[in-house]
Amino acid sequence: MQVIVAEDISKKYIIDHQKAMRKSSTLRDTFSEKFKHFFGKGEQDEVEKEEFWALRDVNFTVEQGDRVGIIGHNGAGKSTLLKILSKITEPTGGKVTIKGRVASLLEVGTGFHPELTGRENIFLNGAILGMKRHEIKSAFESIVEFAGVEKFLDTPVKRYSSGMYVRLGFAISAHLSPEILIIDEVLAVGDADFQKKCLGKMRDVSESGRTILFVSHNLAAVQSLCNRAFYFEHGRLKMQGDTTHVVNNYLSHVAKTNLEHFWETPEEAPGSDEVRFRTVRIDPEYQGGKHYIDVTTPARVHIEFWNMAERADLNLSLHLYAFTGECIFNVGTTSQSFEKGLVSATLEIPGNFLNDGSYVISIMVVKDTSTVLFQLPDALSFEVEDHREGVTWYGKWPGYVRPQLNFQISQSEVLV
Repeated sequence: MQVIVAEDISKKYIIDHQKAMRKSSTLRDTFSEKFKHFFGKGEQDEVEKEEFWALRDVNFTVEQGDRVGIIGHNGAGKSTLLKILSKITEPTGGKVTIKGRVASLLEVGTGFHPELTGRENIFLNGAILGMKRHEIKSAFESIVEFAGVEKFLDTPVKRYSSGMYVRLGFAISAHLSPEILIIDEVLAVGDADFQKKCLGKMRDVSESGRTILFVSHNLAAVQSLCNRAFYFEHGRLKMQGDTTHVVNNYLSHVAKTNLEHFWETPEEAPGSDEVRFRTVRIDPEYQGGKHYIDVTTPARVHIEFWNMAERADLNLSLHLYAFTGECIFNVGTTSQSFEKGLVSATLEIPGNFLNDGSYVISIMVVKDTSTVLFQLPDALSFEVEDHREGVTWYGKWPGYVRPQLNFQISQSEVLV
């Protein structure tokens, strides 16, 4: 049975851009102009209006019991869609038909009254969902236990931390038996244990025949939970279907990858009078039908360059940088004497070494261990995606490296 039908959904916003008529040259002029504007006597700013389409002509259907992951870059329209489905905002065009009660967790504290206690907000949210008091009472203990806020039940929620807000909000939404549960990336606020509990609860909810729409940038969580996925790009539904297929397609479009450069002749290649690059390339060892690099994927970096001198003592230096500019490591070959001609090198990057993230490789040819003959600063770039065997989601793993080391724990003594 179809529980959600979206037909040609569009949402337009008007963005105002204020353009000052003139700029004040001194601090005194600035304050003077502010006071004039306050009393309506200053020069009025010129306002330019821009139309922004957050969604354009979106069509889809969702079946009862579907677990739909909604993915896409920031600003793709995902959260706007959820707000329309939750009836927080109306579409500019098109219509949505929904069958069943909808519970939404889109922002920290959504649906809470800050002056009411946690206990009172549980009953308030249940009433908003159209539940009777005895139905709310029957789920009350489960909600409190799941959220872990027993000590603060009779405290106004305005004094809750963001984590407590999220735990209580999710517990209410998941336990008060909505037919459709809509969840945004807000779960990322919670800690690792809570995220694990949430995914388990969402799985239980879906197995009971209820429908879930889940927005997340964590593709491991989406693949673990969802049987279908929607891929949004610039306000349009670019692709929908099986989760694995849609996620792979999304990664192939958005990955910041530049895995190979090749130059046919020294004349067209970057370099100097002494060296010219011919090839720089990353060869990932894809496994299990994957078409992207994740944290388990080994890779080889291949480098070829022409040595233009009759004889030279050369070595290569390779730097791996994060996209934010931090150097992750620098590795160099030994210095050797080379004749005029092609020189090649291979660096093996093992799997289970780099953390998920975006990386850039820079390569230098060095003469006599100290003189840089030429540097290729952005030779290659690639994305490493997350992967955790047997673990669904624990949030972002910290750091740039994620080595698989021999780290063991055991009982050394038993106290009786």
